[in-house]
Amino acid sequence: MTGSHPIVDAQAVSRVFPMPAGPVTALRAVSLQIDPADYIAITGPSGCGKSTLLHLVGCVDTPTSGTYLLNGARVSEMNDNELARIRNEEIGFVFQTFNLLPRASALHNVELPLVYAGVAAKDREARARAALETVDLASRVGHRPNELSGGQRQRVAIARALVNRPSILLADEPTGNLDSKTGAELMALFGRLHQDGNTVIMVTHEADVAAFAHRVLYFKDGQIEKDVRRAP
Repeated sequence: MTGSHPIVDAQAVSRVFPMPAGPVTALRAVSLQIDPADYIAITGPSGCGKSTLLHLVGCVDTPTSGTYLLNGARVSEMNDNELARIRNEEIGFVFQTFNLLPRASALHNVELPLVYAGVAAKDREARARAALETVDLASRVGHRPNELSGGQRQRVAIARALVNRPSILLADEPTGNLDSKTGAELMALFGRLHQDGNTVIMVTHEADVAAFAHRVLYFKDGQIEKDVRRAP
């Protein structure tokens, strides 16, 4: 990946959801560019469109209108199979609720994206162990989620998001289920991952969490109200 073009390039992107009482516009002609190795927080009140934008960036959803390019590829016009491939190869997701398989070990949870990608078993295990080492969980590879703390479970989820070496790491309220001390430790980990060259885009409603990012997008009524950058 080079820095010759933005990793995210959204132009006049809107998302309208059809509802029984009438259409609901979640995003209103949003234009946004994100460069490789940016560290961005998207924040704002509930229902402002921040999670909708994250889903569009992560190719979970497609815009109703406008264009979206990810790493130079026009994903706004891709079919479901193409989007699934892009999600597996280009995007690493971290969710508030961890989304781990309860009966699988940490190692097997992290291996899962590699199974979908068709990576050979030997390579899968080596890469999953390396990803768990990156998040300081090398000693917990055989533990199941119920044998781990909330912070450790979120670290397993981050390792799973990293294992395919994605272009973007997306986090949706990553500290939402954690106490403040564990949340701060997790944000320190995100900071380290960013320093290692990862592009991080995070949705949060917490101002102290958003403050860790180097660029904060403030959303209101489906639009970017403010785009604030600070020195790294």
